Amino acid sequence: MNADTRKKIVMTALELFYVKGYQSTSISDILSRSQVHSGSLYHFFPGKQDVLVAVLEFYRDGIQENLLDFAWVDVTDPIDKIFALLNGYRTGLLMSDYAHGCPIGNLALEISEPDPRIRELLQVNFENWIGAVEQCLEEAGDRLPASTDRRALAEFILTTMEGAIMQARTARDIGVFDRNVAVLRSHIDLLLDKAKEAA
Repeated sequence: MNADTRKKIVMTALELFYVKGYQSTSISDILSRSQVHSGSLYHFFPGKQDVLVAVLEFYRDGIQENLLDFAWVDVTDPIDKIFALLNGYRTGLLMSDYAHGCPIGNLALEISEPDPRIRELLQVNFENWIGAVEQCLEEAGDRLPASTDRRALAEFILTTMEGAIMQARTARDIGVFDRNVAVLRSHIDLLLDKAKEAA
């Protein structure tokens, strides 16, 4: 049993959970798609929840290389980075014909009573995302008013993104996503203007 087999199982499950959802994905689905024998899977993962833990750990440990680095190619301005990140989700909605949203948000909505390991990993993934956006806001420095609660604003940006995705997927209308992001941009522009006036 080697690490490549384990990774193959995790990456297959990641894709299936994203496309079909956790509840609708069976161990048989994972075995069929990955072409891994059941003995190999159960060697690494006693059950489906253990596979989910590994998927969430992959997201947790790979946020920089698997999400942020892609979103921020050639983007240096910290405020622009935030909207480039949001635009990545917009692109995902359109490319998947509204089938895909935020993988962590999807799982958090789907798994209503997770065990503590799952809940903690979902929360850590949200915290990592919020932390990356908060860092952008910190890097904006005095372009934002000194009184700005950057942590709360980063949490609000996550809420905007998740809510905009959910509504756009339901309506199958990218305009819903765009309007939410436009309101967010207007709010941040007002903060930027306020800081300029105070300077």
